[in-house]
Amino acid sequence: MNDHIPDITKMIQDTPRTDAEAFLPHDSKYRVCDADYARQLERELNAANERIKRLEEAGDALAKTQTYDLVETVNWRKAKEAKP
Repeated sequence: MNDHIPDITKMIQDTPRTDAEAFLPHDSKYRVCDADYARQLERELNAANERIKRLEEAGDALAKTQTYDLVETVNWRKAKEAKP
């Protein structure tokens, strides 16, 4: 398997909202999205990232109080560091 070659099918399935909004401008072979739609997605992403930050801060505060269950604290740190 070549990791440097993206799986086009997977990429399309991972972005259904963008795929639904994309259109072909006149005389172009590339699909594009309206800037207003891109701005909406960016606002949603920023809000989601802010929520994640607050949840991580709350999880960190709880982990600091867990003096009796080291396993749960370790699990929290692993979950927090996991990347999609």
